[in-house]
Amino acid sequence: MRKIGAPRAAVAVAALGTLLTALSACGGAQDSSTAETGAAGNMAATRARTADRTRIPGIGDRLGQRIPANSRQVVAVYGAGRDSADATVVLYTKHGSAWERTRSWPAHNGRKGWTADHHEGDRRSPVGVFTLTDAGGVLPDPGARLPYTRDASFAAPRQWAASHWHDFDYVIAIDYNRVRGTAPNDPTRPEGEAKGGSIWLHMDHGTGTSACVSLSRAAMEYLLRTLDPDRHPVVVMGDRADLEA
Repeated sequence: MRKIGAPRAAVAVAALGTLLTALSACGGAQDSSTAETGAAGNMAATRARTADRTRIPGIGDRLGQRIPANSRQVVAVYGAGRDSADATVVLYTKHGSAWERTRSWPAHNGRKGWTADHHEGDRRSPVGVFTLTDAGGVLPDPGARLPYTRDASFAAPRQWAASHWHDFDYVIAIDYNRVRGTAPNDPTRPEGEAKGGSIWLHMDHGTGTSACVSLSRAAMEYLLRTLDPDRHPVVVMGDRADLEA
């Protein structure tokens, strides 16, 4: 009778050795460990940024450094994506050296998304940090702290869809290519017509805008009653990738 157990065992061991060598060459075990370590590192970094209350969540150094040192109110507009019209607006208030989340609302921005080089008619909202100094609208002053100009000329043209007729019942001017200290509908554009202008926070009609940021009436009333010139409010706005840069 032949003994076959030993040779078969040897073949099995050799095959197993070849398989382990191949896996090692592919870096299977090492890659998995590296991926887990990298993921854990990214999560730790995210937690660290979130825990640092001297920074506004989701705002990186590029734009964060442009927030004036004396600003104690920031309206952050977090765009869902570069080509998306959906956004979330969060009001942050600074107490001492810490920023605290005060309120948040769903919102819309330019119907084609965001751009770092806004031009008239591109249907994209400009990415950046802008002061908020003036307000107004069709409706009476709801108790705004910012200078408020009531004027019927704010009314949306009646040839627009009826869903847009109340867009400008309340507005807060975003100080992009405009003269601060004037009514939001002042037509002066210091950088020229081609750079666009009349970019506001205004009331929402349920879809994207020409370039403005739109919120509910309740949100606009809250902001008008809360944004305080003595706290030097600014808006930080853009898609999340640009904001985090």
